[in-house]
Amino acid sequence: MLTEQEAADTIILALDCTRQRALEITKELEGRLAWAKVGMTLYYQEGPSVVTALKELGLKVFLDLKLFDIPFQVEGAARAAAQSGADLVSLHGLGGAEMISAAARGVASLEAPDPTKLIAITVLTSMNRQTLASIGVEGEVAAEVERLATLALENGANGLVCSPEEVARLRGMLGPEALLICPGVRPAGAKKGDQKRTATPAEALARGASKLVIGRPIMAADDPRGAFDAIVEEICEGA
Repeated sequence: MLTEQEAADTIILALDCTRQRALEITKELEGRLAWAKVGMTLYYQEGPSVVTALKELGLKVFLDLKLFDIPFQVEGAARAAAQSGADLVSLHGLGGAEMISAAARGVASLEAPDPTKLIAITVLTSMNRQTLASIGVEGEVAAEVERLATLALENGANGLVCSPEEVARLRGMLGPEALLICPGVRPAGAKKGDQKRTATPAEALARGASKLVIGRPIMAADDPRGAFDAIVEEICEGA
């Protein structure tokens, strides 16, 4: 049974919005929200300063840049992302062993006492078997997720992003300490949007998720604070 605080700490709020809106909603959730996700939309608009602003509010930050380029570029980008103060930074497992190792070198070069953790994307939650087949990846989604997960962790990644559909298999494969982050999480009755492999918050946690990325069900709500509290209650009841 999770406490309300423990349940709240599993939620990473996806701030796919303007800087002003991001700061407004995080202040509205002050005392409840522990984690925020800064994705490409917000980061490309504002740069590292938005990470600094959120850290000053006492939040931990998942900088979701999904790095994917030649190793030289990714090493520099990972170093710069870590310098921003982000607690987590994402990169694509599809970039391969050399790219992931380069990102790990970039982060490690700062010699920080609490280094930024690299989180590898396996298969995007907007993708399914048909989407993978269209880009030449045959077979089950779960098999591709496991392959990329192993590759990433063997080459310096500290955790993984995966859908709720694959998280149970990864938890069984990697053990209780693995950091597994699930996007594509929707409260009971919410619209899926462009997500294809989804689950409710309670379902995702029961399957082994460490953290849940939730955006639109809170950000688009008429009462974001009420929506956040309702998700916390749903998690507590389902735990």
